[in-house]
Amino acid sequence: MTDQFNFRQRRDFLKAIAAATGSLPLRAQAQSSWPSKPVNMVVPFPAGGGTDAFARPMSAAFAKLTGKQMIIDNRGGAGGTLGAGIAAKSAPDGYNYFMGAVHHTIAPSMYPRLDYDLERDLIPLIQVASVPQVLVVNPKKVQVADFKAFLDFVKKNPARLNYGSAGGGTSHHLAGELFKLQTKTFITHIPYRGAGPALQDLIAGNVDMMFDGLGSSAAHIKGGRIKALMVSGAKRNAAFPDVPCSAELGLPDYTVSTWYGVWAPKGTPSDAQARAIEEFRRACQTDEAKAVWANQGAEFPNLTAGQFDAFIKKELAKWSQVVKSSGAKLD
Repeated sequence: MTDQFNFRQRRDFLKAIAAATGSLPLRAQAQSSWPSKPVNMVVPFPAGGGTDAFARPMSAAFAKLTGKQMIIDNRGGAGGTLGAGIAAKSAPDGYNYFMGAVHHTIAPSMYPRLDYDLERDLIPLIQVASVPQVLVVNPKKVQVADFKAFLDFVKKNPARLNYGSAGGGTSHHLAGELFKLQTKTFITHIPYRGAGPALQDLIAGNVDMMFDGLGSSAAHIKGGRIKALMVSGAKRNAAFPDVPCSAELGLPDYTVSTWYGVWAPKGTPSDAQARAIEEFRRACQTDEAKAVWANQGAEFPNLTAGQFDAFIKKELAKWSQVVKSSGAKLD
């Protein structure tokens, strides 16, 4: 009995020494110490766009919770695929991540030669926000009272209006093409290098309208700089209860949402993935983040990594069909 007791004492003593000297197994150290340095988050669009609108508040909450900075690395271009390619090739050391969006489930159907594979090269971790798409116009250039008056004008004046997007192959682009299909209208597509620049040109009056994620448009709608005519989906958005939804306007099949999520490069240690998911989820559920999400008409879909992966697969199939049906091309 005494020998067993002494054995347990020696074992516990050696464990304590190992912990004090940092000689615990690397797996245990990684799990307990992450993050031990700043985390890099590639955002594949310029500052000011919809992805940025969620990445930066999440970054601030993450820093407050962990004491470590989340560096936002904006890499815009090619409809978000340039940044995705950079992120896919980053070191899988547990400190490199990628905040992508619905655009990245459209890109495989639009870009014939991507230098990365979304399913092969990146690991889905967490969906951080989901917002409905909204049809917005510059009120000085498109002087209509409501959606019905807008649709009447567009039908009577084909090709008279244009719409800006975050780039060819983005949800902004495909939302416009789907709208044209379902309403039998024609509006000229003007691609930009991100939603931020497109939105600024809409505000300035250089383009007429946009199909934008409500997250990036919300503040400008409230400020009167742009006017919302329709929100996509079967119900009105709580943040903008006066804006009618597409279902009540006679477009029940016009359902487009802009969602954002975080991926890690393939090879990222599973312990780091688990800790990242935990901390990113905590950041999105802080009171500060919840207020930002609510102000932008967004929801936090509290999905597991497996559920997020399944959702991505469904989105890939959905947008592939939309591209085929609309004949959408890169401009």
